[in-house]
Amino acid sequence: MNMLLQRIFGRLVRIGNLTVTGPEGQAHRFGDGSGPPIHMLIRTKRAERLITFDPTLAVPEAYMDGEMDIVEGDVFGFMRIAFQNLGNGTVDAAWSRAIEGLRVAARRFQQVNTAARAKRNVERHYDLSGDLYRLFLDADMQYSCAYFAEPGMTLEEAQLAKKAHIAAKMRLMPGQSVLDIGSGWGGLGLYLARNFEVQVLGVTLSTEQHALATERAQAEGLDGQAHFEIKDYRELVERFDRIVSVGMFEHVGVNHYRTFFETVAKRLKPDGVMVLHAIGRFGPPTATSAFIRKYIFPGGYVPALSEVLPAIEKSGLMVTDVEILRLHYAETLKNWRERFATNRDKAKAIYDERFCRMWEFYLAASEAAFRWQDLMVFQIQLTHRNDTLPITRDYIGKCEKALAMHEVAHRKAAPAAKTSRGRKVADKE
Repeated sequence: MNMLLQRIFGRLVRIGNLTVTGPEGQAHRFGDGSGPPIHMLIRTKRAERLITFDPTLAVPEAYMDGEMDIVEGDVFGFMRIAFQNLGNGTVDAAWSRAIEGLRVAARRFQQVNTAARAKRNVERHYDLSGDLYRLFLDADMQYSCAYFAEPGMTLEEAQLAKKAHIAAKMRLMPGQSVLDIGSGWGGLGLYLARNFEVQVLGVTLSTEQHALATERAQAEGLDGQAHFEIKDYRELVERFDRIVSVGMFEHVGVNHYRTFFETVAKRLKPDGVMVLHAIGRFGPPTATSAFIRKYIFPGGYVPALSEVLPAIEKSGLMVTDVEILRLHYAETLKNWRERFATNRDKAKAIYDERFCRMWEFYLAASEAAFRWQDLMVFQIQLTHRNDTLPITRDYIGKCEKALAMHEVAHRKAAPAAKTSRGRKVADKE
């Protein structure tokens, strides 16, 4: 291993138990020996050189291409060491800082998400085979942060709790119209239609997601209440009583925040409520990970709240509630990572080995970032008026309890009467 890379590892890794073997076969140990051992093998001179000068992109690329491997431990263990040490401020590679500085400076150019470009970006990720997502998501195909309201919850239980938590914040009433921006495979929209007697319009840019959401609505007999369209949110002209957006705001792009909230303000009725659920960061604004931007979410960006709130203020909307979900996404990603590992051979049959290695790195790095870096999830509730909602948050908990009771009753009654799926709970808050 070259002396420069040895120096970088030596100055970065102060805690942990990391062994790095270079292409010449010589092993070097870093850290204080604490924690499970991780052994990184760099197979080629090319990978060694690229990792030296741009590790944030070169490490995942080398792993994807088989030029770097974790021969003891796993990718998640490696990312744990990396992220736990990144805050120590000891790396002084000027070129590395310069590369990151250029990425920050260029981020607005990378996030020019016009309607056409936004659709292409969505297709890159969400139009992958639905069979792939079924390998690691819950049965409802929820591809966003779950809500682990109680210790020991399964992924399925936590995703159901997430939908209930968001629905409770919307203060839904029978007959209301609901817009779901970024409706995915339809799970949340169908949940709202099924439980609250509301009319739901879900919009997505993904052909695959739209097809499955429409199929699910028809299969459940909810197509009279829940309708899904392939449409950019900027094209909408209707007004709605409620608006919800879960896991879509990360694809808007920092250039378009003002447009997003101005559009929401126009589409939301004067006494309406919106709930926005998105990934954010505790720290100041920065650039999207080079690996994530290139391979996973092109055009995507995780904002600091300091970038979101000014755009809300300029739109004229009022922030009536903010909740920060800290480790919930880490636990969600842990479930996804473990399920993907269990079904890795099936994923490889759908795509190939390189894809599987890319996905492994994506899930492991994402979980590690939520555990040991500055990522979190925020839920922001918005209205036009400060008297739209009750002045205390008690109504949220009451609605969640009613939904939980309804779910228990439904499970008990389901074998005897499948029609109980239509029972509503909006009047039980």
